[in-house]
Amino acid sequence: MTSRCILVTGAGSGIGAGIAEHLAGQGHHLVVTDLDPAAAGRVAEAIVAAGGSAEAHALDVAAEASVAGLVAALPRPVDVLVNNAGLQHVSPLEDFPMAKWDLLVQVMLTGTARVTRALLPGMRERGFGRIVNIGSIHALVASRYKSAYVAAKHGLIGFSKVVALETADADITINTVCPSYVRTPLVDAQIADQAARHGIGEDEVVERIMLAPMPKKAFIGIDELAGITAFLLTPAARNITGQALVVDGGWTAQ
Repeated sequence: MTSRCILVTGAGSGIGAGIAEHLAGQGHHLVVTDLDPAAAGRVAEAIVAAGGSAEAHALDVAAEASVAGLVAALPRPVDVLVNNAGLQHVSPLEDFPMAKWDLLVQVMLTGTARVTRALLPGMRERGFGRIVNIGSIHALVASRYKSAYVAAKHGLIGFSKVVALETADADITINTVCPSYVRTPLVDAQIADQAARHGIGEDEVVERIMLAPMPKKAFIGIDELAGITAFLLTPAARNITGQALVVDGGWTAQ
C-alpha cells in the first residue's frame, strides 16, 4: 500500500496513540497531535525508536487558530485524517455545567468539522483523502448522565454522511468507527464516575453497566480499532463512505 501522511488527533495516549503506532508500523508517516505536546512527543519518539516515521505537534481542535497554525506548519500535505480527540463528563443534565457541555461538543463534533474542513481542500487538490472519525457505541445508543458525549457522538454520524455526499466526486471517503467500551484512561475515569453516581463498586460498573449490554462480554481492543482504520485506507474500502462501522460485541444486534 502507498505510504501516506496521516494526522491523528488526541494521539498522546489511548486509542489515538495505538492507531498512530499501528499505522506507523505499516510504513506511513504519522503526524501525532494532542492538546498535551509532551504526550504527543512521547508517542512520536516511540514510533521513531521502533523504526517508524513521525512528528509531534500541539493541537487544540477547539481553537481555530491552533488548527490553522498546525496546517500552515506541516512540512508535507496530509492524506489521511483520524479524528480521535475526545473527553468525557458524567452528570445528570440538571447538574451538568454548560461550559463543560459546550467543551465536549466543541472538541468531539465541532472540532472534527474544524480539522476536516482545514484539510479537505488539500485532499481534493491531490485527488485522494481518507477521513476516519473515532465515534462510539454512544453514536447509536444512549446512557444516563452522558448527554453531551452522546449528543456529540450522534452528531458525528450525521456529519460523516453529509461530507460523504459532498466528496462523492473525488477519491475521498469518510467513515465513523463506533466501538463499545475500550479500556483506556478515559474509560477508567468513567468507571470511577459511574461508581460514584450509582453508589456501587467499580467492578460492578464494569459488569452491570459497561459489559452487560455486550453479548461477547469483553472490552474492545485498541488493536481492533487500529486494524479497522488501516483497512479503511486500502483500495478494498474505496467505496465505503458515510458509514458507521459498529464494533460493539453484539450490543446493537439485540
